[in-house]
Amino acid sequence: MLDDPHHRPTARHLRQFAKNMRHEPTDAEAAMWRLLRDRRLSAYKFRRQVPIESYILDFVCFEKRLVIEIDGSQHVKSRRDAVRDAALASEGFAIARYWNNDVLQQPTSVLEDILAKLAGR
Repeated sequence: MLDDPHHRPTARHLRQFAKNMRHEPTDAEAAMWRLLRDRRLSAYKFRRQVPIESYILDFVCFEKRLVIEIDGSQHVKSRRDAVRDAALASEGFAIARYWNNDVLQQPTSVLEDILAKLAGR
């Protein structure tokens, strides 16, 4: 079962790509990180741009096994996202997806939804 990825081998190129993504977030990812970092959301610990298997997750709370993805229009009806979500769900993760515009324009609503999902896990 997938736990903290520090305990699982991850391809070096994937770790490097995740590191690069942490240094160059999208505007929506940067905004979400400001809201989640340092246990700012009800003391839940989140990590960002976490490589797991062959995927990089935008944000993950391992305690509650909740993955948060911040998506743009390229993710509408994405087959790759559906396959990834199924693989993560089989490992006990729930996936919450939010549009970039929602994170930037309605952050309070997004945080309320995340809190509800965390409470339900």
